Amino acid sequence: MTRVYDELRRMAAARMAGERPGHTLQPTALVHEAWLRLGGEAQPEWRNRAHFFGAAAQAMRRILVEQARRRRAVRRGGGIEPVQFEEVAIAAEGSDEQTLAVNDALEKLSALDARKAELVRLRYFAGLSLAEAAQAMEISEATASRWWSFARAWLIQEIMPGRPP
Repeated sequence: MTRVYDELRRMAAARMAGERPGHTLQPTALVHEAWLRLGGEAQPEWRNRAHFFGAAAQAMRRILVEQARRRRAVRRGGGIEPVQFEEVAIAAEGSDEQTLAVNDALEKLSALDARKAELVRLRYFAGLSLAEAAQAMEISEATASRWWSFARAWLIQEIMPGRPP
């Protein structure tokens, strides 16, 4: 944990920066909860850095989605609004509705192409830059860029049908 804590904390802070003011979950709490879900002190054997950070991104995603679902169920009673994707790193934005919409679309993308979905998880839910995600996945930045372009366009079409990517 000591070797990766600072990096996990930075990932969580980047993701939480886009959350609404007064958000009850702080980056440190997100890291600790993700750590516990990964096994706490009884960590499994990680194959490599990409394996660990992929699992960490997945754990953070699940935590944020669960929290968004709880808040939406209580105060909104449902209903998802259109999601706006910008050219900038998509981790910077984040309402409950957007988090849920991206999560649902990401599940479908995972069935289509798990590696591209993993890239989205690392960028959107862990807040990694394209270069950081490429390094974590052990792929070239050029490949990551192509995959990101495809995944971004696919997600836009999935979330907002009829809108040009």
